[in-house]
Amino acid sequence: MEALVAFCTFPDAETARKIVRELVDLRVAACGNILSQVHSIYRWQGKVESGDEVLAIFKLDASRYSEFETKLRALHPYEVPEIISCKIDNGLPEYLSWVGESCAK
Repeated sequence: MEALVAFCTFPDAETARKIVRELVDLRVAACGNILSQVHSIYRWQGKVESGDEVLAIFKLDASRYSEFETKLRALHPYEVPEIISCKIDNGLPEYLSWVGESCAK
C-alpha cells in the first residue's frame, strides 16, 4: 500500500469540517487534520490577493486518490481549490497500515 498526504485550504472551519467528515465517511481519506487560521497570499486572475483560510491535511491510500480528488473538487466551494499530494516515503508501519485499512472499500 502506498500512502499519500494531501493538502487543501478552505474558506472557513465549518466548511472544512463538513467536507473532511464526508471524505472520511466515504473512506477516500483515513483522516483529515484541520489547522485553523492560516493566512494565504496568492496570485489570482492577475492580482495579488490575501486572506485567512483553514488548512486540512489528509492521509489516504494512493489507490483512492482519484476518487478523493474528484469528490473533494465536487464538494469544494472554490473555483480552483488547492488539492496537492505527496507520497509518504517513510512512516510508522503500523500507522501506514491503519491508513490503508481505513481507506479500504
